[in-house]
Formats: sequence, C-alpha cells, structure tokens
Amino acid sequence: MIQRAGIDSDLVDYETYRALVEDGQKADLIDGVIYMASPDTKRNNTLNLFLANLIDGFTAVRDIDGFTFLSRFSCKLSEFRAPEPDVGYVRPERVHLVEERHMLGGPDIAIEIVSRDSRQRDYGEKRELYQEADVAEYWIIDPLQSRVEFLGLKHGNYEVLPLEENRIFRTDVIPGFWLDVNWLLIKPVPRAYRCLEQILAAPKKKPKRSR
Repeated sequence: MIQRAGIDSDLVDYETYRALVEDGQKADLIDGVIYMASPDTKRNNTLNLFLANLIDGFTAVRDIDGFTFLSRFSCKLSEFRAPEPDVGYVRPERVHLVEERHMLGGPDIAIEIVSRDSRQRDYGEKRELYQEADVAEYWIIDPLQSRVEFLGLKHGNYEVLPLEENRIFRTDVIPGFWLDVNWLLIKPVPRAYRCLEQILAAPKKKPKRSR
C-alpha cells in the first residue's frame, strides 16, 4: 500500500523527506510526495540481492572502481525528487557524486523490481524521472508478468535495448558485463556465484551501441 505524505498543495522537500522516513524504510520522493513501499516479497528480495551481487562481484573481479548499491539509498535529483532504485550502479568517473547518505544526481544504471504497489511508478513516474536525470540505462524486472525491459538513453529519450538470441543483454555501462534474461525469470533464482562464473568466462565483445 502506498502512503502519501504532504498536506493539500504543500510539497515535501528533500530534508523533510529524510526526517520523515526512518532508516531501513524504502521510500521515493517524487515531485514533492513521499511514496512508502510495501515490504519486499521473498522473490523480489532475492532478485535484488542477485543483481547486486552479480554487478558488484563482476566489477570487483575486473577491478572496476564503480559503486553498487541496494535500495534504502536515495538519489537526490532535486529538492523535490529523490527516488531509491532497488539496485543502482555508478561509473567510476562519477563515484565522487556518492555521499554518505545519498547520491547527488542519478546513477548510471537504475534497476527496479516491480511489485504490485510499485507497478505504476516503475513503468511511469520513475521512468520519466530517470530519463530526465540522464540515467544511462533503466532496467525494469517484472517477476509478476515474467517480463524484463532494458531501456537505454538515446538523444535524451529511452529506447528499448536489444537482446542477443532473444535472451542475452549486454550493457554499455559496465564493459564486459552481460545477463541472461532467463536467470531473472526462472524459479528459483539461480546462484549468483554460478552465473558470475559464466559472465567472467565469456569472451569479451566490443559494444555495438553508442551514445
């Protein structure tokens, strides 16, 4: 269930949002309104950890000094906009924007795991927020509909990024990193370590897309 904070036309600013939302709670500040998230399901929580472990493990092995984070870490886009992606990644050259309590601006990859109460925000408001904040890639993982969508920023607008063999996605943000979409849809979610071994063992391919 979504809890809305703010009275009448009053907007909640970032500092008020930080004061109202307790540590450990997931909430998004979208255009001056706080949206509280319901507790994660087991599957959504598993997918969050799976993706974060894959990205963090890959960058650690390849010695890429980016920053991977889970939800409960906000991205301050403006005084009235501060979404919390379920998983986020920041390129090494932008890590200086990551502060102790939040990031200044959007990550380079924002990932949302869709739940029943977040569907509209994930496909609607958050897509617009991330696009306007120049987030290079937005991944929407929808376990309820067995659907995965990878969006890339092209000339200021998101476009659906292609899959190889209808199942392999290669990101331009993290050189050499790829995902098999089936990993995100099958039950149970596979072991991140075994999937990471496959990613690391695959020959490197030069990215074909450009911005």
